[in-house]
Amino acid sequence: MSKQYAVRDADHSILCSTDQFDPALVTETISLSGGAELLICGDTDDDEIRSLKAQLHEANAANVAKETFLSNMSHDIRTPMNAIMGMTALAKRHIDEKSRVIDALDKIETASAHLLSLINDVLDMSRINSGKMNISADLFSLSDLLHEILVIIRPQMEGKKHTFHFTAGAVEEEYLYGDPLRIRQVLVNILNNSVKYTEEGGLISLNVYEERNGEQIDLIFECKDNGIGMTEEFLERIFEPFERVNSSTISRIEGTGLGMSIVKKTVEAMNGSIDIKSKPGEGTLITLRIPFNYEDRRIEADELAGKQVLFIEGDEEAVKLVVRYLSEVGVSCESAATASEAMSFITDAEFRSKKIDVVIIGQQLGKDDSAFGIASYLHRSYPNLILILCSDANWDEIEYQASRNGIHYFIPRPFFRKSLIEGLSVAVRGNLASDGDSSLYPDLTGKRLLLVEDNLINREIAKELLSVTSAEVDTAENGKEAVEKYLSSGQGEYSLILMDIQMPVMDGYHAAQAIRSSGRKDASTVPIFAMTANTFAEDIAKARDYGMNGHLAKPIDINALMQTLRMIR
Repeated sequence: MSKQYAVRDADHSILCSTDQFDPALVTETISLSGGAELLICGDTDDDEIRSLKAQLHEANAANVAKETFLSNMSHDIRTPMNAIMGMTALAKRHIDEKSRVIDALDKIETASAHLLSLINDVLDMSRINSGKMNISADLFSLSDLLHEILVIIRPQMEGKKHTFHFTAGAVEEEYLYGDPLRIRQVLVNILNNSVKYTEEGGLISLNVYEERNGEQIDLIFECKDNGIGMTEEFLERIFEPFERVNSSTISRIEGTGLGMSIVKKTVEAMNGSIDIKSKPGEGTLITLRIPFNYEDRRIEADELAGKQVLFIEGDEEAVKLVVRYLSEVGVSCESAATASEAMSFITDAEFRSKKIDVVIIGQQLGKDDSAFGIASYLHRSYPNLILILCSDANWDEIEYQASRNGIHYFIPRPFFRKSLIEGLSVAVRGNLASDGDSSLYPDLTGKRLLLVEDNLINREIAKELLSVTSAEVDTAENGKEAVEKYLSSGQGEYSLILMDIQMPVMDGYHAAQAIRSSGRKDASTVPIFAMTANTFAEDIAKARDYGMNGHLAKPIDINALMQTLRMIR
């Protein structure tokens, strides 16, 4: 008998069928989504039938996953939105109670960040599935990238009282060509999952090491936790979109279920691989291997030869690394585990007329010690001593306090050979990127900025943020108006142009292009920064292609904005 098919809806009406379909000869019925059924006449063991059934099974499973996803997203998006709306109402109700308003604003900030991460996941998955994901090949510093990742993830770990260990094997090539934005996204996603699925007080570690691979190097990232783990059955589905671990233990955890699917596709787009080992109740080990081209950068450190350095740090492994790295460039490095040991060493060195040139203050100090307390004392007692902070803290957040206590130099952790030596060289040469200004906000008195933004509320927010710099701010509501204001201004009148992208009349890309091609003497030098919600890697690359100097993502990060503004002083 020839094979015949039909699809019947929930009301048992035939929606479609092959020719000569006879309901009386149906040999198998397969349930479809929405109560519909597939009716089959003929040999159900036939290869064609088995293939059809397998495809239907996959389609049904995908539909169930998508329905679950939509249900989860409905809940997950409403949760932070409820917090934002509720806390906004409370803040307005208690507007005269400063402490309650601050508390409400803190909660609004947290909920907003979570909501943004949910939206980003959905948009990323859409971009990947449409084939529009591009991988850039920009030069970046591995130590800076890892520092940024730890700054992002550490507050969440501290919130759950996790113990975190970072270790680095032999990493010789720190300046790599790749897509730092995508790598950061992948590692933050993986570490985020470790935080979410590891109970309070758990242990999380990240190990990074390098292996030679012909003309390239392979970087291996190992992220391990002692969280709830996963079953073998779930591991087979972990990279499928919309999948989340189904466990009553973690039912309160929110997310899109897109994270690991995005991770896998991104890693594969970088010609890398990902491997996951996990057991329920025993935790998870995720291993990434990603190939990179690198820049063989020679370390210029002639000014360091013969210098005397004291490293205040209780972490013995960190001390061993610093002593070994610095000795290779002729620097004599001693160590002290506590503030009292450091003071004794400096006093003794002074008595023996042995000059200490630099003190590097680490982050694992004595029980009652603080980096700023140590720095304040040393700065008052030895004003010519160069003080460097070596920490995984966010320098943008602590720069003002650090500067007030005499610390003007910063080496981010984790550090490797080249990043440590270059950081020390910068300090010895006195080439501080921020010119030693101790102000949290740059003073732009006398400077004129052009803010291009079509949305009234966004324009008001940006103007308020810029007002703390004392700069004079002109505004334009679209790209055409921005070009006209630039062309009617005097040569060099604008120190910076902040350009939105999606605007009526003329968008930001073409406005930047028009300014660059205007023929004015300052057309090629006036800094133009995109300030936009278009935050994919290809959007950043496109901004550069149209002549922009950089990119600031919306919602605006105040620290990133201030860092950009410092360049024009």
